[in-house]
Amino acid sequence: MTKPLTRADKREAFERATRSLISWHGEEVAQGVTDERLAELLAKVLGIFGGSGGPGSISIAYSGSGLKIWAGWTTVNHVSDKPIFQGSATVKMAREVYNITDPSQDQMALF
Repeated sequence: MTKPLTRADKREAFERATRSLISWHGEEVAQGVTDERLAELLAKVLGIFGGSGGPGSISIAYSGSGLKIWAGWTTVNHVSDKPIFQGSATVKMAREVYNITDPSQDQMALF
C-alpha cells in the first residue's frame, strides 16, 4: 500500500508538471489572462504527454489534452488512475500557485 498524497505533495506535482509556464509565458500571465487563455497556455506547457519520477520522489504524468496531471508515490498509470488535476481544476490551481489574475473578473483584490 502506498501513502496518500498530501495537499503539499499535490502542489509539488503540479509545480513540476507546469514549471515552464512562467519562463515561457511569464510576461503574459503577469498581466492577467482569462480562464480560456490560461487553459491554452497550460495545454502548451503540458504538451502531448510527459512525466517524471524516481526513488523517493513523487511519480507524475501529465497531458495537455484535458489539462490532466496524475501523481502518486508509485508509478502512475495514466490509463487507469484518476488525475489529481483535470480541466478547470488545473486552471484554478495555476491561478493559486502562480497568483494569476483574471481580467474578466470585476472583483477587486482584497489583499
